[in-house]
Amino acid sequence: MPQPASLPCYRDSVRAEWVDYNGHLRDAFYMLIFSFATDALIDLIGLPDAVRRARGRSIYTLEAHINYLHEIKEGTPVRVDMRILGHDAKRLHLYLEMFASDGADPVAAGEQMLLHVDTSGPRAVAFDPDIAAYVRSLADTHAERPAAKYAGRVIGLPVKT
Repeated sequence: MPQPASLPCYRDSVRAEWVDYNGHLRDAFYMLIFSFATDALIDLIGLPDAVRRARGRSIYTLEAHINYLHEIKEGTPVRVDMRILGHDAKRLHLYLEMFASDGADPVAAGEQMLLHVDTSGPRAVAFDPDIAAYVRSLADTHAERPAAKYAGRVIGLPVKT
């Protein structure tokens, strides 16, 4: 089993086709970048494409939240740091922060709830023992990090009665 990364990351750049009429990364493409980062994490925990096909397993996204913190422009290099906030036998609660270039402050933050599935159903199933062990190891490493600043937020306005 590979040693868990202290904080897995994904790198990309803002592509011309991802930019809106204001010259900024379109809101939907923040999610696309987070989705690519999630794919990298899925590979990291031991479920690259070949393993998913051989075992008939995959990961589905159940829920996602994004906080847009700062606009970024075409050509900007981005880095997405990821960590596991929680997990159980078949789910991962993933936290992601996107940074412009090598900046210290995130330009976006997101959370995703991921589900491990048997693709023949499809139906939810527990992680295979080797994957579960790696998820636990990675989550234990991430538990030592400071609290995720933008995790657990909800959208809402006061309800007037």
